[in-house]
Amino acid sequence: MSVSEWREYTVKELVDLKMLDKPLDGNHGGMHPKSSDYVTSGIPFIMANDLKDGKVDYKCCNFITEKQAKTLKKGFAKPGDVLLTHKATMGRTAIVDESYPYIVLTPQVTYYRVLKGIDNKYLKYYFDSKNFQELLLNWGGSGSTRAYLGITEQLKLPIILPPLPEQKAIAATLSALDDMIELNNQINKILEEMVQAIFKSWFVDFEPFKDEEFEESELGLIPKGWRVAALDEIATYLNGLAMQKYPPSKNERGLPVLKIKELRQGFTDGNSDICSESIDNSYIINDGDIIFSWSGSLLVDIWCGGRCGLNQHLFKVTSASYNKWFYYMWTRYHLERFIAIAKDKATTMGHIQRKHLSEAKVLIPEPNTLAFMDSVMQPIIDLVIANKVENKTLSTIRDTLLPKLMTGEIRVPVEEVV
Repeated sequence: MSVSEWREYTVKELVDLKMLDKPLDGNHGGMHPKSSDYVTSGIPFIMANDLKDGKVDYKCCNFITEKQAKTLKKGFAKPGDVLLTHKATMGRTAIVDESYPYIVLTPQVTYYRVLKGIDNKYLKYYFDSKNFQELLLNWGGSGSTRAYLGITEQLKLPIILPPLPEQKAIAATLSALDDMIELNNQINKILEEMVQAIFKSWFVDFEPFKDEEFEESELGLIPKGWRVAALDEIATYLNGLAMQKYPPSKNERGLPVLKIKELRQGFTDGNSDICSESIDNSYIINDGDIIFSWSGSLLVDIWCGGRCGLNQHLFKVTSASYNKWFYYMWTRYHLERFIAIAKDKATTMGHIQRKHLSEAKVLIPEPNTLAFMDSVMQPIIDLVIANKVENKTLSTIRDTLLPKLMTGEIRVPVEEVV
């Protein structure tokens, strides 16, 4: 099978050939559901930001009633449909799974429904390819808050299709990498739940120590020999730099800048700012570092998105005296309280202050107990980090293969695909 058998179509041509149903987005104007219509459960009402990591995020999306959904004219996506965001946040993709019989789209999202001759996974990966993404952003006015590519213009978009067996082969190759990434994510979810349960058992419920002697402290009764300390006594919280003041020199490649956006998504990208590689080494972030966003969107995470420069409003958390799990879990323990403090700030960007780190208290077990805890907890955290780093490698392999597979530069033997 040669590349000469590959064909380029426009979306409209595929619709005319009845290979695709006509793409549709959500309801515009007065029929568009309002925030006052949202309910706690019902029919998912999907916005562009609800497409995350190639999936529809049902945990954070809004819902409307089935009764209201039935009054709408269009935007009903079904399992198997390929979703593409085309307004403001452009180029995100997902395949609708079978969690619900159907979902309702906003005008930010278009569904592509395959009828024949196209593998929906292949189509999703084609939309993810660099060439298509660049074309989409170029046509839609990337960089503008008004970036938009309506259905009429989407019908002009080109789609390159190999014969169906090769589409399936390409999709299977890329899906195998995504499946490994998803497995690591599921393993990490279980590991993090284990760590939280063990931490609560040890430091909140004192379950392993109930038969031991307790003594009074400023936090109430605690196991004898333990002591109370401040959060900033067990770790150093280094605030980042205003990286716009440290641009790369003329002949310097530079480092991507870690901001809240990058921390939230777990990686830097082509839109990330660049800073000089000559900044003080303490402000350079590497895989496995603990990062705490203390302003705006407060969150704590283990960074595994590669080497980068630490921007202001983020703490790099380190310790010369305690293992990583210990200061990571205690920072996470106080996160809910820190979020509440930030919400009370009468500013546009809520934040905490260093005094709040000092006011946040932790429990430090006696040395032998802490050494035992280290032996249990640190290997789990190390495995979480290893899985995250492996996912970065798998993502890089997938993203390297993707454009080559979509252009035929690399061919997948069809007979090897089950």
